[in-house]
Amino acid sequence: MLLPVIMAGGTGSRLWPMSRELYPKQFLRLHSANSMLQETLLRLNNLDVREPVVICNEEHRFLVAEQLREINKLSNNIILEPIGRNTAPAIALAALNATSDGNDPIMLVLAADHVINDVNQFHEAIMKAIPFAAEEQLVTFGIVPTGPETGYGYIQRGSPIGDLNIGFQVNCFVEKPDIVTAETYFKSGEYYWNSGMFMFRANRYLQELEKFRPDILEACKAALVEASPSNDFVTVKKEIFASCPDESIDYAVMEKTKDAMVVPLDAGWSDVGSWSALWDVNSKDNGNNALTGDIFLHNTKNCYINSDEKLVAAIGVDNLVIVNTKDAVLVVDKSKVQDVKRIVEYLKENQRSEYRHHRDIYRPWGKCDLVVAEKRFNVNRVTVIPGGAFSTQMHHHRAEHWIILSGTAKVTIGDKTFLLTENQSTFIPIGSIHTLENPGKIPLELLEVRSGSYLGNDDVIRIKDHYGRE
Repeated sequence: MLLPVIMAGGTGSRLWPMSRELYPKQFLRLHSANSMLQETLLRLNNLDVREPVVICNEEHRFLVAEQLREINKLSNNIILEPIGRNTAPAIALAALNATSDGNDPIMLVLAADHVINDVNQFHEAIMKAIPFAAEEQLVTFGIVPTGPETGYGYIQRGSPIGDLNIGFQVNCFVEKPDIVTAETYFKSGEYYWNSGMFMFRANRYLQELEKFRPDILEACKAALVEASPSNDFVTVKKEIFASCPDESIDYAVMEKTKDAMVVPLDAGWSDVGSWSALWDVNSKDNGNNALTGDIFLHNTKNCYINSDEKLVAAIGVDNLVIVNTKDAVLVVDKSKVQDVKRIVEYLKENQRSEYRHHRDIYRPWGKCDLVVAEKRFNVNRVTVIPGGAFSTQMHHHRAEHWIILSGTAKVTIGDKTFLLTENQSTFIPIGSIHTLENPGKIPLELLEVRSGSYLGNDDVIRIKDHYGRE
């Protein structure tokens, strides 16, 4: 059986304001009712595959675990990168983990943030690639281009391998071209877009990595820690992994090995690298508009409009991207969406929170929405999932009021434990040891009112925590 390895470690900014550092695009529901990570896993249904392994940033661990739990794919199968080190080390961690029990599976390496519209063609390409990977080839999937795209790297195919012209030697990998070069590539029929998807035996990849980049392999071996049977996470030692070179699999292995080959893939693929790309892959109305949320239009065409909660009205506009979230609004000409990164650069330089997280902040027990933020008081709308619980904690600078909106809360303050239900409330004085859990079968909703001289999230002393946080 194939071992799917899903790379979900990106923190991209090109889909701001929906995508943030702590909630990047692979966790967003942009193209269906499921997140892009969930769609990546679900499109493997009906293939003979093992439980997938997901590689993600340590900061995203509880978000990934919850999204896997929602689709019944959570099974001690998340590798945590304490710091980003590109795809060559990430895949090495997965290969080392996969071979630790003496097995040598064929790994299917996928990105968590791609759209593939034709799942049947995707499955066919995978089945075509398996015999090559089983025979020690390192397979990459080349996207059959639909035009002279300048936003992707390219793969030039060489001679066919075998008799059916379903796979080719890789002649070379090339960087993103200018438009004239891209037109030449497209007309030649010899070039594919570089998808960043791969298939090979785990040990075969490790052999080539040891040949070409032994420093990366040794750092990954030293950094990997075995998963605890009671834990959904495979941890990596930060101080060792931080010394690992930052390099892509293309540079580290695929451009150097003599056994690289490409299998063409024509399956309605997109890496959704911009708002205009998302407009491309979504369904349109009669005015060629792609719409999500509560939208009113009049004499409007060729637009992408996405609204989290508020009504957005657009009149007499053309070729715009309009994105509304709880704390930001983006309006940009669809031809200028590559400049969205300038906004993120500005937000980082000015130390504004909008580049890093949404108003909704996700926790292992649920989420918190900052409704009101004043100097000496905050109001948060808190959602606690069934079975979720706060850490046992205390605060030095703030008191809290909890008002239950729906569901049931089991509250402990000091040595007293009691239940609260809808319209009931309680008060937690400064310095009191306290916790809350949801013992019920439905989500618990409450308002948390913080008041005091300092209201930061770092004013917390955790005494006991269910989720291994310090």
